[in-house]
Formats: sequence, C-alpha cells, structure tokens
Amino acid sequence: MSMDRQIVIHQPARLEIGAGAAAKVGEWAEGAQRVLVLTVPVLADKVEMLGLPGRVEVFTEVPPEPDDRALAAALAVAAELKPDVVVGLGGGSVMDVAKLVSVLWDGAQQLPDVIGPDKVAQRLSRLALVPTTAGTGSEAGIRALVTNAETQAKMAVESGHMRADLAVLDPVLTYSVPPEVTAATGVDAMAHCVEAFTNIRTHDMIDGYARMGIGLVGRYLARAVADGTDTEARAGMMLASYYGGICLGPVNTAAGHALAYPLGTRLHLPHGLANAIIFPHVLAFNQPERPGKTAEVLDALGLPEGAGSQHVAAVARDYCERLGVEMRLSAHGAGESDLRGWAEEAHGIRRLMDNNPREMSVDDVEAIYRAAL
Repeated sequence: MSMDRQIVIHQPARLEIGAGAAAKVGEWAEGAQRVLVLTVPVLADKVEMLGLPGRVEVFTEVPPEPDDRALAAALAVAAELKPDVVVGLGGGSVMDVAKLVSVLWDGAQQLPDVIGPDKVAQRLSRLALVPTTAGTGSEAGIRALVTNAETQAKMAVESGHMRADLAVLDPVLTYSVPPEVTAATGVDAMAHCVEAFTNIRTHDMIDGYARMGIGLVGRYLARAVADGTDTEARAGMMLASYYGGICLGPVNTAAGHALAYPLGTRLHLPHGLANAIIFPHVLAFNQPERPGKTAEVLDALGLPEGAGSQHVAAVARDYCERLGVEMRLSAHGAGESDLRGWAEEAHGIRRLMDNNPREMSVDDVEAIYRAAL
C-alpha cells in the first residue's frame, strides 16, 4: 500500500462535461472585456462555439511542439491586449502555452525564472482550457512544457497558479480529429495512465484513476477511430485523457515519455504519435518489474495473456498498428545513425527516467529505439 505517502492532486476549479458544453465558456466568462484565445489555424472557426463576450483576439500561431520563441510571440500579443481571460482551445501544446501566458504576460517574470516547481508568483488572467483532442490531459493539471529553441531540451513549469478556472470536455470538439490522430493521442492518454500505474512513485488513489483511464481506452478508442462522430466513444476518450492528466500531477510519467521527447524535438513528431510508437516497447521492458500490473493493462485492452516481455511487446504493438498508428520510426524519417544521440538525450531526462520501475541504461534506450526503427 502506498496510501501513507503524501500527495496533492490539483484539478480545475470548475469542470464542464458533455456534448455542447463548449458554450459554457461564454457563460463563465460573462463580464470579461478582453479575451485572448490561443489556438491553431484549423480550429479558428470553432472559437464561435465558445460564445465569448467582450473584445476577442484569436492567436493561432501555436506550433505542435511549442518552443520559447513561440511562447514569446504569444506573450507579446497578450502584453498588448492585457486580457481579463485567457482561453486555450486545442491540444496539449495550446493548453500549455495558455497556462504560461496567463501567468507571464505582464513581463514581471520571464520563462527562465519559473522553470521548475512553484516558482510562478501570481495569476494575471482567468484561465479556461478547452481540449479538442483526447490525449495529453493538460486541462487537468498544473504543469506546462515548452522546448528550448537552442538546445531542444524540454523545459517544465509547474505551479498551482496555472490551475484552470474552467475546463471543458466537449466530445463534439473532437469529431473532426482524423482517425490516425485519434489513435495516436488515445494511446498517449493511455500511456499517461500506464506510466503512472507502473511508476516507482505509484499511489493507490492514482492507481484508481489510472485503471479507469486504461479501461476507458480499451472500451472506446477503437470505436472513436472507426467513427469520429460516435459521441459516447469520444466522450469516453476525453474522460480517459482527463484521468491521465490527473495521474501526471502527483506521480508523473517515466521512461516512456523520456524516450518520446527526442522524437518530438528532433523528428518533429506530434507528441501523441511519439508516445504511441514508444509505448509497447517500454511496457514490455518494465514487465519483469511489474508483471501483475502489466497483465492488468493487457486485459483492459482485450489483449491475450502471455508470459514474458516479448509477448507484451508483440501484442501491444499489434494493438497500436490495428488502430492505424505507423509504428516504424524509419517511416517517420529516423535513421540508425540518429539512435545513439537520442538515447543519450532521453537517458539524461532524469526527472522522468528516475521514476521508471526498472533501471534503463543508455544501451537499453538505444535498443528500444532500434526495435522501433
């Protein structure tokens, strides 16, 4: 039992769930005079669904893997507008940038000042987070990640001041997500749950959220991939993603996400796809240390039981491939000469690697990349 370990769970002050819930953002923001919406070009036409009051400025220049330069551009727009309300409408990258904008736009603190836990001084604007994919669960927590444009290293900021005042899980907003993106982000949501579930910092309460999230993925991900307008399946996946976001707070991820980060910064793969490619390999690597929990994961996904890491890797990879995820790194531009450098980089992400239940060397990381090639 791990209930004796102290943890803190941060969740949004208000959570709206259900088809059509996006319209609640405008009701919640009533009285705001200046609203900044952070999003991406393909989602700009969905801003109207929020019913926002006052002067609404829409910033769409948030890249899939935002770096400090992209954040600076968003902060410049916010500094001029001085928003009462900041809205993040999009995936995890958009929501992470929105969190940072809501606490940094006045310039009193710069990004380097707040990297790490509990360094943010204050919230400057009310914050609403509206996910349009079911993957990162960023709306559930208080952490934001951006990339250092020079070093390509991920920089993490964590603060209770970045807790959403409102989060909205509206499955209608995910109808237009393509099947391959639905699949990859859904596996990412599951990876958050699984990595917390098998973590050395595991906690009984977080295990509960993780089990619910994994179960929802097993029940609904294939349906959401097959029919993007299956409202029940889309809602189930949004809830799975949210549960995964809760798992990230007090427990966090482990080696899986550490190995995925170089694929995002070096190959420019979307975060969900990078994690989906790595997921079966790390699940299998950790199986000897977490045989019971690994068996639970396979059962929740409807995968056949079997002994040993090779079986786990094979059936988990087959699961992802059947969902339509291209699992070969070589198909995404990776070459064998890349692998050692990426392995050294991933191995150095100690804030995640140190959570892994089984010690992983640089050679082990390289072997996983080679198996995924």
